[in-house]
Amino acid sequence: MSIGQSNGSGVPGQGSPARAPANVRIVDPVPFAPSPRERLRSFMRVHGRKLWWLHSAYALGLGIAVVAFAQKGFDHARWLAVSIGAAWLLVVLFFRLFGSGREQAQLHAAPAKARLRFFAMTYALKNLYQGMLFFLLPFYWKSTTFWAPNSWFVVLLGTCALLSTLDIVFDRVVFRFRALASIFHGVALFGCLNLVVPALFPDTRTLYSLLIAMGITVVGFWTIHVSVAMLRDRRWIALFFLSAAAALGGAYAGRTAIPPVPMYVSKGAVGPIVLPDGRLGMVVHELHPSVIDKLIAITDVVVPGGKGDRLVHVWRHDGDEVHRATETTSKVDGPEGTVRLRSALSGRQLPARLIGTWAIDVETQDSQLVGRVSFLVAD
Repeated sequence: MSIGQSNGSGVPGQGSPARAPANVRIVDPVPFAPSPRERLRSFMRVHGRKLWWLHSAYALGLGIAVVAFAQKGFDHARWLAVSIGAAWLLVVLFFRLFGSGREQAQLHAAPAKARLRFFAMTYALKNLYQGMLFFLLPFYWKSTTFWAPNSWFVVLLGTCALLSTLDIVFDRVVFRFRALASIFHGVALFGCLNLVVPALFPDTRTLYSLLIAMGITVVGFWTIHVSVAMLRDRRWIALFFLSAAAALGGAYAGRTAIPPVPMYVSKGAVGPIVLPDGRLGMVVHELHPSVIDKLIAITDVVVPGGKGDRLVHVWRHDGDEVHRATETTSKVDGPEGTVRLRSALSGRQLPARLIGTWAIDVETQDSQLVGRVSFLVAD
């Protein structure tokens, strides 16, 4: 039998190429093609962090849009109450479901549904905080007197607003630890309530708004940390009341460090002459002591939350109080929606030494600084 010929049994001879059966077609190998889900997972592994930062930039843009919206008026502030309630409920539920610290560290090995719930809740919380904090910024910015003791709070709110847009920082740092999240929530809650109280209850005294906001913030802080079982222990209840009393006392003592939102000074100036229509005939920023015979200060205070406070003019020379003019003696007619205060220094009220930095502070009856007008007397 020659090579290449079949033997009698039909088996190809040795050395002959293998032939496929008549009903089988041999094709070239096809490369492995991943499924759409596998391609998505691969893309997220490579670019996931970039997408988070891109979303953070998008969130910051939305925050800026909220700031622009807040400029339209104080009437929208009452809707913050809805956001406050939703955020409060979600943050309590969040730590009940996912725990804190090491408990959250195990989420990477949790089922997909658990991870989805985690990201859905943090996404909702971030959006709520972004809306609240960015809405607050314009109001606190106007009420803040920079380089004064109350200027730190708007910086704190701005920092919290920025953190709420950083997805990775918010998820993996701020809301990973219950203590840190409760502080963040407390700042947002306190800042919002300071604005919500006068929005819902016009003509509320600023100090009362401050104390109400602090009291509710303490309750909010405790709800994040305390379980129902702990409330059965009287020691925890006593500790709650002690902490509330301490917080209220601290808020009262530190009231000068909090801007009196929503009030702010829209205009303020100092000059020697008043026109018949109530405006200053001349505005001075720097003058020589030899020309000073009488100084008049006029300030317009916007009170969108109603007139709940009595306001005063406090004249200061190099930081020392020289004269205090109450609202009873200094209030005059002004533009609608504002309180115009006008006070003057002349004659014996002027100190012997005039050179230095002068300031007219607009304060509430509780010494909260609403705004300041400054000028310089120099040789």
